[in-house]
Amino acid sequence: MLNPENAFTATVLGLPRIGPARELKRAVESYWAGRIDADALHEIARGLRTDQLTAVHAAGLDSVPVGTFSYYDQVLDTAVLLGALPERVRGIEDDLDRYFAAARGTADIAPLEMTKWFDTNYHYLVPELSVDTEFTLHPEKPLAELKEALALGVPARPVIVGPVTFLKLAKSVDGSDLLNRLPDLLPLYEQLLEQLAAAGARWMQLDEPALVTDLNETEQAAVYATYRRLAAVPARPALLVASYFGSLDEMLPILADAGVEGIAVDLAEGSDVEVPAPHGNTLIVAGIVNGHNIWRVDPDVALPRLRALRDAGAPVAVSSSCSLLHVPYSLAPETELDPRLRSWLAFGAEKIAEIRMLATALHEGQDAVAEQLEIARTAVLDRKADPRLRVESVRSRLADLDSDAIRRTPADARRVVQQERLNLPLLPTTTIGSFPQTSRIRVARAELRKGAIDTAEYDNRMRAEIAEVIALQEEIGLDVLVHGEPERNDMVQYFAEQLDGFAATVNGWVQSYGTRCVRPPILFGDVVRPVAMTVDWSTYAQSLTSKPVKGMLTGPVTILAWSFVRDDQPPADSARQIALAIRDETVDLEAAGIAVIQVDEPALRELLPLRKADQAAYLEWAVDAFRLATSGVAD
Repeated sequence: MLNPENAFTATVLGLPRIGPARELKRAVESYWAGRIDADALHEIARGLRTDQLTAVHAAGLDSVPVGTFSYYDQVLDTAVLLGALPERVRGIEDDLDRYFAAARGTADIAPLEMTKWFDTNYHYLVPELSVDTEFTLHPEKPLAELKEALALGVPARPVIVGPVTFLKLAKSVDGSDLLNRLPDLLPLYEQLLEQLAAAGARWMQLDEPALVTDLNETEQAAVYATYRRLAAVPARPALLVASYFGSLDEMLPILADAGVEGIAVDLAEGSDVEVPAPHGNTLIVAGIVNGHNIWRVDPDVALPRLRALRDAGAPVAVSSSCSLLHVPYSLAPETELDPRLRSWLAFGAEKIAEIRMLATALHEGQDAVAEQLEIARTAVLDRKADPRLRVESVRSRLADLDSDAIRRTPADARRVVQQERLNLPLLPTTTIGSFPQTSRIRVARAELRKGAIDTAEYDNRMRAEIAEVIALQEEIGLDVLVHGEPERNDMVQYFAEQLDGFAATVNGWVQSYGTRCVRPPILFGDVVRPVAMTVDWSTYAQSLTSKPVKGMLTGPVTILAWSFVRDDQPPADSARQIALAIRDETVDLEAAGIAVIQVDEPALRELLPLRKADQAAYLEWAVDAFRLATSGVAD
């Protein structure tokens, strides 16, 4: 039963950890390279945590997540917590080196596998478990970070990946059903609860995003039994079970009936998410501010939903829908963004301010934050009125195209005329595309950014790189060549920077995995291709050889998946607009004499909905977008 003195009003479910200027990335890579030692790395990390916790608390959050900091990945941290690292790394004596060996491997040790964290662009490390895995508790990290936060006067809430999600995400190396290991795992969670309570924690957050996926009756029963057991621990913090990236649906009453004090629900993922019915005095942590995208919240949409929860009798705290790991730290460095577009956005720091604004309006009344609400409303209205959001020439072209635009000639017939043109061997050889971004390329890009060289000189250097890789491929004897893509900073950003309707950031970094960071472009309006994007580079490469050189394009779904996308229209509509731009590029490449075009769609499955019932509709529009992008060329 929730103690009213324990209730809070404003929080986030997690915080980024790479550093506002990627300080942790550089420190970890320096440690790997031997330029700093472990003590120096820990000191840098401690400073980042201190600065972040202090700032978040000062911004008005009255419950602050701790333990979401990681040197590499939170699921790997949980494997360490539970003594579940693979046997092959256990011989490494140093804790930090053992941890990084599991993450990255060594010359003699294979790393853990890595895969997508649900439907995000973050990657987690997959624990390897079996019936023989012996779980042991190693709580030093969460206890130390709790102590650190409490010493700063921060109302800290430790965060750990929950037992059900940990087992659901793990890999069974012997084919066993890992949920059968719950009885072995739960005593460790019980011990951890007791130790955190003794150390001063009033709340503990258990992250269970697996609960928004399809669970059968046996799995649902296991969830209920798990949280019924944890709720029965006598000396423990209040329990907040946090799920995100979708709706809990049938799992919401199951969790409430299990006796946990709080449930975090994602109210931002999808436009059809219903306000969940409250249960007793369970605290509903309402994820109304989207932690997975970068648009400013509309208070006239958010506040009625929050009031509906409150008026139904539930204690309500305002929160992000998920961890802020998935958005950049702050808009402050983005001084080069179009000011109008910038006013529509909210990165991490701005989302925290939005949460505090909504919580104050909910609990104290709108007059207490009238000025902030007016600024937000003005920005929302301005965005709706911007003409870049509707380009009628694009919309009319799409309306005139067949919805099932495909290449009309069967593939077998196309292959005949293609072979007549290309005269390739039965098993032609080629490469996927990009060659390594050499130090010469990085230096040239940095000098261009600083103004030390002009665009003409930069282009000359890139042509020299292209000539080198063409010569290398001819020497090797490949049949279909690539130009190596030296001019491209990223396979998505490169195209986004040339398409109207997209914007790029200067410091909008988010963590993809480990120390790998990306700057997703912002898709804010209708997509228009003003000019050809790749033709000059491809034709230059083709001029250097008699062998065919592939045109290299990124597909519409991948561009969509690896961007912050507009939330004012269905993603299928945005995918078709991008597909139209790529289609025009294929036609221009064909007209310029390019005989082979490769369209990369590595992210085709990444946007696949978590619930099976929603997957068929996604696959239909995703495949249709690819067909639209590739059906404009001749046989």
